[in-house]
Amino acid sequence: MTTTNSSAERAPEEPDIAARLHRWIVIAVVAFMSVDLAVFVYGGQWQTAFLTVAIMAVILAPTLLRERLPVKIPPEIQALALLFVFAALFLGEVQRYYERIAWWDQVLHVSSGLLLGILGFLLVYVLNANKRIELHLRPRFVALFAFLFAVSVGTLWELFEFAMDSVFGTNMQKPMFGDPSGLTDTMWDLLVDMLGAAAISFYGWWYMNDPAKSFIERWIEKFIARNPGLFKRDRRERDRRASDRG
Repeated sequence: MTTTNSSAERAPEEPDIAARLHRWIVIAVVAFMSVDLAVFVYGGQWQTAFLTVAIMAVILAPTLLRERLPVKIPPEIQALALLFVFAALFLGEVQRYYERIAWWDQVLHVSSGLLLGILGFLLVYVLNANKRIELHLRPRFVALFAFLFAVSVGTLWELFEFAMDSVFGTNMQKPMFGDPSGLTDTMWDLLVDMLGAAAISFYGWWYMNDPAKSFIERWIEKFIARNPGLFKRDRRERDRRASDRG
């Protein structure tokens, strides 16, 4: 996975359709939730209204605080994460899609595996570019790290669900196939997490060995362009090596 200085420098000048799309997604999602919020307030459903406001705050925070965040995330990843939060928390919990649609939970876990796999690729790239950390991995090990990163976070989430159900009496581990313990739900969640992580890891490995540029490579270029401070040492080292060869 290689990225040149010139490509990173050109990225901000290109028309960023993804940024505009992300902005419209934020507006549409917040508008949709605002209508439901008014209905909840009118009906006196104060707990649901409070939960809706909290979810709206989570969705709006990265956009409102983007100038203060230490790391600038590409709008494509922001949009995907926003839609995931909307589908998991608002549609899933508030609108009870988890109960109304049998496969809703599994689809979201596949999506989380994909997202976490992409974040795993970005994390390895940042560590590989940081000269304070000696890390030089081949494509297959980068893909393996992304896969293990996604599965590990998914496992931690299942532990969180178990803790919430045990301590606070919630129902995050839902009965499935007649199993009231929630164990079957946990195993299916982990399985689909692995499928999503495996899909994005294989895709990333395939394109790291292929001259064609994938969406992962484009997102990494945008990530570098928006976070030049993370890659200053890497660029100085490449410039020094190029000067020595010259």
